[in-house]
Amino acid sequence: MGERNEYDEHNGQTEVAEQSRPEYVDFTVDDFPGGLAACLEAILMVADQPQTVEDMARVLVVDESDVEDALQALRTEYEGDAARGIRPRGFELRHTARGWQFANRAEFEPVVSALVTDGQTARLSQAALEALAIVAYRQPVTRAQVAAIRGVNSDGVIRSLAVRGLIAENGMDPDSRAALLVTSEFFLDQMGLNSLDELPSLAPFLPSVAEMTRPGESDEEPVS
Repeated sequence: MGERNEYDEHNGQTEVAEQSRPEYVDFTVDDFPGGLAACLEAILMVADQPQTVEDMARVLVVDESDVEDALQALRTEYEGDAARGIRPRGFELRHTARGWQFANRAEFEPVVSALVTDGQTARLSQAALEALAIVAYRQPVTRAQVAAIRGVNSDGVIRSLAVRGLIAENGMDPDSRAALLVTSEFFLDQMGLNSLDELPSLAPFLPSVAEMTRPGESDEEPVS
């Protein structure tokens, strides 16, 4: 009786798996050399945006836990092992708020920019970096608040950041009725962060109390 129950349970699991298999999937990961890990590499190589564990597990018709384990193993493999003479790769398997994706390692940025832009790397201006930092650490924030902190009109750099997809409007300030600015998921992807909680602390970069209250300087000096 116990054997029959075990048989029925196994058949039931098989039927559920078959029913959840998309019509266009006529394979199993074991059909391919390298198995699940190689299938995940193939998916991530052609994906133009981060892929979630849930989506990849559904497409490959495997358990999400197996996909998670395989991704973690691949990420470790790409890191290399100096003690064993295994070199790190020029790319990494990065996990962000939107999922998993291949990305160039930060230390190879000069190499990649030399190829892509022939030395003319399109970077954010100092003004744009200032505005982006303000939005990232003070969000949600209005354009006027960004301008007040920087001491200069910031509409141009804010438009530039919005066009690049790094910030977006989300809601409205109840008092001024101005649009509220926040960072986007694309910002998290580019920073390699899972959430805003992982932003580095600003404390080490803030001036001391003595520096902010030097003799002869007004601590209420208006912004010009």
